Amino acid sequence: MDKKTVVVGMSGGVDSSVAALLLKNQGYNVIGLFMKNWEETDDNGACTAETDYSDVRRVCSVLDIPYYTVNFSKEYMDRVFKYFLEEYEKGRTPNPDVLCNREIKFGPFKEYALKLGADYIATGHYCKIEHDEFGHHLMKAKDKNKDQTYFLNQVTQPQFENVLFPLADLDKSEVRKIAEENGLVTAGKKDSTGICFIGERNFRQFLMNYIPAKPGEIKTYDGRVLGEHSGLMYYTIGQRRGLNVGGQKGDDGRWFVIEKDLKNNILYVAHGAEDKLYSKGLYMSGCNFLPHTPKTKTFECTAKFRYRQDEQGVTVSILDDGLVKVDFHEKQRAITEGQYCVLYLGEYCLGGGVIEKAIF
Repeated sequence: MDKKTVVVGMSGGVDSSVAALLLKNQGYNVIGLFMKNWEETDDNGACTAETDYSDVRRVCSVLDIPYYTVNFSKEYMDRVFKYFLEEYEKGRTPNPDVLCNREIKFGPFKEYALKLGADYIATGHYCKIEHDEFGHHLMKAKDKNKDQTYFLNQVTQPQFENVLFPLADLDKSEVRKIAEENGLVTAGKKDSTGICFIGERNFRQFLMNYIPAKPGEIKTYDGRVLGEHSGLMYYTIGQRRGLNVGGQKGDDGRWFVIEKDLKNNILYVAHGAEDKLYSKGLYMSGCNFLPHTPKTKTFECTAKFRYRQDEQGVTVSILDDGLVKVDFHEKQRAITEGQYCVLYLGEYCLGGGVIEKAIF
């Protein structure tokens, strides 16, 4: 029987390196494919595409597998980065890593892999997938601390076809141990954090290169002016740090962001009890249900409203206008427009959508 070919998305990190190793050991014909999604022009920037590609070459050499590189910078700019900027201009807080999975890694990447003769594609994501006659089911990884189903909530059913996640049943510590035992240069490499195209740079300085800052007043609801903000795009609901209204703390605790008034360019803050930050539900749009839209219009499950958060009990209602209403069983703090609400039922990820509005 001919070997099946798997094209592995190689990032230059330990996870994708071990994914390729495991698949080769399982008898697949493995090809490494490195994606360049961002053209870095700042000599002082922290984007490390060249270093990462060097690590991919070294890993593939040890594994004795062929490797290629492909540049998706234009696709990334058109499909992910423009949306990222548009959302910030609207005063929202987008998550480009979620969009990147749908628009790049399981889009143009998969198409390119098929041209290389792939029967399957694989990545170093921490999650599981089940393929059966009912569809492709996205499930949590064994390592719940590293589980990345949140970031895959927008990947569609056709995109999940013929996808493998080799790290599904491994803890991160096991992955590093496997890499070390097999002499992979990425074994001790630090995990990447934050948004890939910003890296370790100052977020405000980065954003200023693309969106003009519009300073305005920081006010309380009773009309008191406390200072000046740098631009509404730099702040998130519930934020406490970096408001620069020190010395006006009062007896009720630290100030926090409560509202961004784009029309009048005002940042509203409050202090003391945080009741105003707690909402009882939300509306989300662009909901991608996995594996299919539920048969019942209303159902109960759990949800996460940001990646690093415990799941919360919710009641979900699919509305006729394309929106989905999510009622919280317990009020939630600082629901952020532009982020994703991701739904779960036990080990299964049911998909998710973009948070449009909190319900108070």
